[in-house]
Amino acid sequence: MPETMTLIGGRSSRQGTSLCAGKLEPEYIEVSSTVEMNAEDMARLGLKDGDAVRLRSSTGEVQVRCKGRTSKDLPPGLLFIAYGPLSSQLMESDTAGSGMPISKHIAVTVEPVRA
Repeated sequence: MPETMTLIGGRSSRQGTSLCAGKLEPEYIEVSSTVEMNAEDMARLGLKDGDAVRLRSSTGEVQVRCKGRTSKDLPPGLLFIAYGPLSSQLMESDTAGSGMPISKHIAVTVEPVRA
């Protein structure tokens, strides 16, 4: 059953270093297509590291892999994804005059993708 959570897009050191190798390289693709979520949330949804999930916002939908984080690193109900092509599909186009889409506090539904 889908759950609504809050997604935060941002930069990570791994995303930055893999970007230097190139956006078409496997490391960048992997880091920008993985959503980090609280391990307790993952357990409740029946997920384990590497499982596929569908994230749906008011502007788009993507399928990514999930990776668990402890509550001290990522509180329950909060998700993190590194900036990239997939995260951009979930963001509104309005930049509020900043030139950068608003990428914080995006309401998304999270749904396990069963094979």
